[in-house]
Amino acid sequence: MQKTIEQLYDQIKDLKTKKEFNSEIKKRQKENDDLLDENTIALLIVDELGRNQQNISKISDLKPGIDTTVYGKITNISKSRTFNRKNGSPGRVINLEITDESGTCGLALWDQDVELVKNGSIKIGTNVKVINGYVKDGFNSLEINIGRYGMLETNPENMPELKDETPKNNKNIIDGKLVKKEPTRAFFRDNGDFGFVAKIQIENKDGIQTLSVWDEKAKEIQKFKEDDAILIENIDFRQRNGETEIHVNGKATIKKL
Repeated sequence: MQKTIEQLYDQIKDLKTKKEFNSEIKKRQKENDDLLDENTIALLIVDELGRNQQNISKISDLKPGIDTTVYGKITNISKSRTFNRKNGSPGRVINLEITDESGTCGLALWDQDVELVKNGSIKIGTNVKVINGYVKDGFNSLEINIGRYGMLETNPENMPELKDETPKNNKNIIDGKLVKKEPTRAFFRDNGDFGFVAKIQIENKDGIQTLSVWDEKAKEIQKFKEDDAILIENIDFRQRNGETEIHVNGKATIKKL
């Protein structure tokens, strides 16, 4: 549940007077052309003072329906899309991937935040801190969204060191025999666009592994036949509820051996 301004102030009342706190909120509202509400600015001030008591999570610990703070590095950026909401108003969204030492998940930026990518403030390799983001099920994986009470910092101070915990023998490559291929399934995304997904299974020395294949790659995999030996490069390993999932998206390549 979102904390009130009074509750947020209680976390820093030994550092600032109530008058200083309220004045700083008004000042920042003016600097941001009143685009941020008082609660959001109050949360940002508390966070900057190191008193943000919101949960800080690793990506592997994320679950749908929680609000949390996450540190990570941007590892993939999709093209931005425009759409019309149900009320007819226009919107923009861009989907990114954020990675920490425990796994990878989606990060959705909406409307004005899309400019952070357009103007180069966020690019592949940028460290970010999502403050009070809310987690939901995305189509490819769990997804963090920055809603009304969330904030996004680029190149944050006190960024933890991100150690790569991906098993060294994975190397973002998988090969083996295609033993099962499900038909491609179409679905609607939140913005009204079509998406495509297919599940496949590959058998190799590690056993049988299930992969989720998305969009254009889902169409491409239908060209291959069961029992074909294939090689897939640039796959994604993602953590979900403590389990490792394998995803094949636009940056992957699929070859017949």
